[in-house]
Amino acid sequence: MAILKSFLYISLCFFLVITTVCAQEVDSSLSKVLAERTQPAPESVFRKFRQAGMKPVNHMLTAIEKEKLKKAFSFLPPLHRKILKEHLHSISFMDDMPNTALTSPVETKGAAKMFNITFRAEILNQTISQWATWKENTCYVESENNQYKVVIDAGNLEAIVYVLLHEATHVVDAVLDITPHPDDIEANFKTTDFTTDVWDKMNTPNQKVTSALLETTRFRSGKQLPISSAPDVYKALQETPFASLYSMASWHEDIAELLTIYHLTAKMNQPYKIVVKKNGVTIFAYEPFINKQVVKRQNMLEMFYA
Repeated sequence: MAILKSFLYISLCFFLVITTVCAQEVDSSLSKVLAERTQPAPESVFRKFRQAGMKPVNHMLTAIEKEKLKKAFSFLPPLHRKILKEHLHSISFMDDMPNTALTSPVETKGAAKMFNITFRAEILNQTISQWATWKENTCYVESENNQYKVVIDAGNLEAIVYVLLHEATHVVDAVLDITPHPDDIEANFKTTDFTTDVWDKMNTPNQKVTSALLETTRFRSGKQLPISSAPDVYKALQETPFASLYSMASWHEDIAELLTIYHLTAKMNQPYKIVVKKNGVTIFAYEPFINKQVVKRQNMLEMFYA
């Protein structure tokens, strides 16, 4: 299962490939603490990226990088740590990987759902602000005499903290079915508390919570907009229940972004502000958890901390 195919090269990604492993390998993995479940990505993941024209290679973590990963796991909410303990088969890092991260199911002979999470190793050397600013700017095209700039102020924590939390939320979601997981994105589904009145289908938001402009943004249409449109884009976003533009890619990304930004700001006391500047002067800023429609949804996140 995947988000829209055109987002592969720029996005966090969810459920592209399925890997099969033996029961003995699963038992060995589950005996390790989370941060020590590192191993090369499944061959099916390498093959998928090679088919996309990339030349991915396994990245061996340095001692410093291992500490960053260990620290990132320590920041996860209680429910994440509980679910990952039983359902995280492995974590992998790649160089020359096209997207930021990929969560994919691992088939086993057992009944438990198991997952691999593969990360682009580059994020181990970026802060959340650096990585998020880069990612947000993939939504826009700059003109020759550009006066606009989009920056995300998310503090100086390591980017792996954000990306791990986002991807781990996909695992929790898949295990607990917080959002539906239909085999066909066009299939009918049984609504959940999280999707009610927000999503009509897996990647189709209810028309009441989107707009004509937002439907043209990259995570909805696959196309970039002129960066001069950024002020209007975020003005439109603040009229929705979505925490970010990427939240609008699918209901899976919606829950992952909502929880990640909430945890970062409410539980870790970090900033998360999307800032639009013109000629160096801030002309608009969007903070998701100041948006009343986003705040209204945070009650659904209590389950992650029970």
